Amino acid sequence: MTDPIADYLTRLRNAIGAKHRVVEIPASNLKKEITKILFEKGYILNFKFVDDGPQGTIKVALKYDTVNKVNAIKKLERVSTPGLRRYVGYKNMPRVINGLGIAIISTSKGVMTDKEASVSKIGGEVLCYVY
Repeated sequence: MTDPIADYLTRLRNAIGAKHRVVEIPASNLKKEITKILFEKGYILNFKFVDDGPQGTIKVALKYDTVNKVNAIKKLERVSTPGLRRYVGYKNMPRVINGLGIAIISTSKGVMTDKEASVSKIGGEVLCYVY
C-alpha cells in the first residue's frame, strides 16, 4: 500500500456506500488524528482504538440521520497524494463549500482543520476535503 490516507478514505467511502454502521481500519498515528477531527466536527458517531497485533485497528461508528438514513459525510476527497503534494500557506487556505465543509491540513503543529490552521497562522499539506 503506497497511500495509507487514500486507503483510509476509501474504506470510509465504501462503508458509507454499503450503509454499514461500523468500519474497521488499520491504525496509524495520522489516521488516529484524522479520526479525532472527524469525531470533533460531528462527521462520525464514535471511534475506538483497538490494540490487537503490531499495528492495531480503529473502529469507526458512522453517523446516519435517524429519519431518512442519510450519512453525515457527503463526500471525502483526497487532495494531496504521494505523487503530487499540495501545500498551502495560511493566507490562502482552501474553503470547502464556502466554509460548510472542512479541509484537513497536516502542519508542523500537528493535524488540524483549515480554520484552526488559519487562526494559528500556519500552513501545511492539504490531506483531504470532508463535507
